[in-house]
Amino acid sequence: MLQISQFRLPIDHTDDDLKKSVCKALETRPDRLGRIKIKQRAVDARKKNEVLFCYTLLVEVPEEERVLRRVGKPGRIEKAPDERYLELDRLTSEAASDTAPKPKIVVVGTGPCGLFCGLLLARQGYKPILLERGKAAGPRARDVTGFWRRGWAFDPNSNVQFGEGGAGTFSDGKLYTQIRDRENRIPWILKELAKAGAPEDILVKSRPHVGTDRLIKVVRTIREEIISLGGDVRFETRVTDVVLENGVMRAVKTDSGEIIEAERFVFAVGHSSRDTFEALHKSGIPFEAKPFSVGVRIEHPQDLLDHSQFGKSAGDPKLGAAAYKFVAHAPTGRAAYSFCMCPGGLVVAANSEPDMVVTNGMSSYARAESNANSGFMVDVRPEDFAAKNVLGGIDFQRSLERRAFEVGGRNYHAPAQLLGDFMRGKTSTGPGKVKPSYEPGVFWTDLREVLPDFVCDTLKEAVPMIEKGLKGFTLDDAVMTGVETRSSSPVRIPRDSETCECVGVKHFYPAGEGAGYAGGIISAAVDGMRVAEKIIAGIQG
Repeated sequence: MLQISQFRLPIDHTDDDLKKSVCKALETRPDRLGRIKIKQRAVDARKKNEVLFCYTLLVEVPEEERVLRRVGKPGRIEKAPDERYLELDRLTSEAASDTAPKPKIVVVGTGPCGLFCGLLLARQGYKPILLERGKAAGPRARDVTGFWRRGWAFDPNSNVQFGEGGAGTFSDGKLYTQIRDRENRIPWILKELAKAGAPEDILVKSRPHVGTDRLIKVVRTIREEIISLGGDVRFETRVTDVVLENGVMRAVKTDSGEIIEAERFVFAVGHSSRDTFEALHKSGIPFEAKPFSVGVRIEHPQDLLDHSQFGKSAGDPKLGAAAYKFVAHAPTGRAAYSFCMCPGGLVVAANSEPDMVVTNGMSSYARAESNANSGFMVDVRPEDFAAKNVLGGIDFQRSLERRAFEVGGRNYHAPAQLLGDFMRGKTSTGPGKVKPSYEPGVFWTDLREVLPDFVCDTLKEAVPMIEKGLKGFTLDDAVMTGVETRSSSPVRIPRDSETCECVGVKHFYPAGEGAGYAGGIISAAVDGMRVAEKIIAGIQG
């Protein structure tokens, strides 16, 4: 097939319009045109009064080489690339000829990294044991919503951060990433997600998302396949320690006192497993401090952003809720940027420890809530940490989260401030036209009572810079809710670039976001697959 890229059409175009335009681009007749498949569709809103769909198309035509010689242009009209996940074919072929007994593999964590690592291992004939400190997706969702809305006690092992599906289960469910993917793992992941119950449009949209309401079914389906292939998934099983002998990991210890021995161990614990990091560090596992970001969630009316981004096309159901992305380099020498932007979403409580307040954003698949929200973040560096050790970032995060809990009233209400008041240095006393969506509730205050001066100064300097590209951002009644501290892991566990084994510890594979090798659902899933590939290749020799 041929691939046509950067193919733009009005958002109200018909199928006939699409076909006629393809014929024109290829300089061919309709009867010489075969199947047309949409590979990807993006929204081009650079001209607010002429919003377009931008397609990448796959087209069947006879005599492809002749057509390419006539109209081919690199990056525009060319032969469709091979997007098969070739590494899977190689592993499957080698596994079919390998009759040796499969070694025991433990995977700690059932976020996207752990699930896709476990799925790939299970499909290659291994019987991985997946250990998850939290609950299965259904019971976990009940615990989370009970804490948010019904006054249930906070559960440190069943919350937005911990449980089946990982932190991404309670998010917008974004399925796009900027990582390189020469091995074509991402198309394979998207197809597996769609097969597991995600909307089919994730295979086409340039910025696909699932939504929390759909993700719960998806992760359950993947878990059920792992079990059907002989794997074992154990919930409410927290790893508390590891057993090392002569630089080799031999076993993990759980909170029930069980010791689980195995030949390989994958730790895909996510960015909030602070007690696990501390236990590993105490056992001698090497760590490095790394930068991350902190800030607030900022909420605007979704219809304001729709008009800002889409102009007269705002509200067209084919476009859906508008999103945005920004980076502002402030005079403070730091950057402020948007993070995990959630169109038509909610701001949610995302703490993983008691007596702390953490915010995050979440959207359902429909993105139908009245507000849009995004992380409004500032970069933090290891030199900013009071504790000058490799786990100093964790102490820094905790100090902000504990302060937010105290300022909010010690009842899990989050400190909040109107953007206009923040810019004028004034304490807020209540909402304006934008109703904050955070549950259990907010406490109106001055966010300088919670965040470091360098964070507040950078946010303030960034606001007028952002307004230049995103009209309406400076809305006085926009709500800032704090604190957001979980943009990424504050640590990295060093590993060998070829084998993915931890440096200095054999048979131990740190993986995903918590280990510092991913940021988001797709990149975490990719890293889980990469680690599984390396383990299998090492075993097969």
